[in-house]
Amino acid sequence: MIVFYNPKATKPKNRRFPLSILSMAAVVEGREDYVVVDGNLDPRPTETILSLIQSHPVELLASTVMPGPQTLGAVATCREVRARFPQVPIVWGGYFASNYTNAALNTSYVDYAVRGQGEHTFLQLMDALRGRGDLKSIFGLSYKADGIVQHNPERPLRPPDEFPPLPYHRIPAEKYLLPTFLGRRTAVHQASIGCPFRCNFCGVVTFSGSREKMESPARTAGVLRRLVKTYGVDAVQFYDNNFFLREDHARELMDRMQPLGLRWWCEGRTDIMMRYSDATWEAIRRAGCTMIFFGAESGSNETLKAMNKDLRAEDTVALASRIRSFGIIPEFSIIFGNPQNPEADTADCIRFIRQLKRLNPDAEIVVEHYTPVPQRAGMYGNVENQVHFPTTADEWATDRWQRYATQKDPTTPWIKSRTKRLIDNFELVISSRWPTAQDIRLPRWGRIALKALSSWRYRLEVYTAPFELKWAQHMIDLRKPKVESL
Repeated sequence: MIVFYNPKATKPKNRRFPLSILSMAAVVEGREDYVVVDGNLDPRPTETILSLIQSHPVELLASTVMPGPQTLGAVATCREVRARFPQVPIVWGGYFASNYTNAALNTSYVDYAVRGQGEHTFLQLMDALRGRGDLKSIFGLSYKADGIVQHNPERPLRPPDEFPPLPYHRIPAEKYLLPTFLGRRTAVHQASIGCPFRCNFCGVVTFSGSREKMESPARTAGVLRRLVKTYGVDAVQFYDNNFFLREDHARELMDRMQPLGLRWWCEGRTDIMMRYSDATWEAIRRAGCTMIFFGAESGSNETLKAMNKDLRAEDTVALASRIRSFGIIPEFSIIFGNPQNPEADTADCIRFIRQLKRLNPDAEIVVEHYTPVPQRAGMYGNVENQVHFPTTADEWATDRWQRYATQKDPTTPWIKSRTKRLIDNFELVISSRWPTAQDIRLPRWGRIALKALSSWRYRLEVYTAPFELKWAQHMIDLRKPKVESL
């Protein structure tokens, strides 16, 4: 038996299909005995896994791991499994294994790390464990040989169409279809893998090597049709790093999706979508697109160039205006904290956000603190000598590095405390002045109260000590209805 493990990553109200685990399960479906353990559903996943190993001949524990909360769960569970059942090999995959490979393997409880796209690597690893292959020949695999970490060459990306459909029937699918601002039964899907761009602040670059493979429009529409017909899905969140790469692909997909009657959210790039015709934009609207996330990152072209973003601030400004006519909400992420001059960068970011809100008051803003991740060609801001990442997964599981991974308190050395306070205070003011449409638990009276309390601060650009907003948000949170009752 294979045990696929998805460590807890989120609150119950935010749980979604464990797509990475389902992708691995899909390639062994019908040929291997396996079980999926999801920490987002199972309150005691370690005990469940230990019980499975005790009662079944488990050949491999395979865990997907993202930096942040999943690292905590993976470390705790895998450490316990190794202590109780040292004969069971353990493999990690996902972004942590790809970006922090040595840290994953510099532990006593992880034997193998699958880097990047893992389906074929996983199958070949299973063969090697059964004596039908050589570990050295498996592209995308890292492992320990005589205590020394070995890294095999990268595995080329393959398009999603080459792999089997996801086995939703092997999980309690109904428990993942929860209410969101998009609909009452929201599913998730990923119609491509990787990203062709080379932004030097992003973990996807290391994962995919600036490559992307897209699912065919026919297959994407087929998956969505199955979710609608089988599970009554009425909304979808697409997890693609770039949902709109080619206009011809997008137009065909929109025509296929329109009859499904779904509302959906996705990610795009402002420069690519500004080149789309009005007819294609109208097709996107008719197909049910509700919100598009754009990595705008900065209003400074100089900063964007330093980020290797291959983007102009002018495109973001133009899109903020243009998208209004199609009734689609843009969601712009802005990265604060350019290491070269964080104080000036913070002021520039605030000015740019205010410009975007003037052009499109419905635009949503995501404030990001720059938290570097390892890069193939140098990190944004030339901070290699200022950030020293943990060398083990155990250290990544400590409170200090959990705060870093989740951006709650990254404590990067170039950000002074007063600058960080300004960023956090501004984020609180703007999120109160324009509460996100995505918070379905926020009552109407709460929205009115937050807008009233914050309007003078935003108008006068007073961001210092917004204690009344912290108090108001806390009190409103206490009175929000439970998601399950919606």
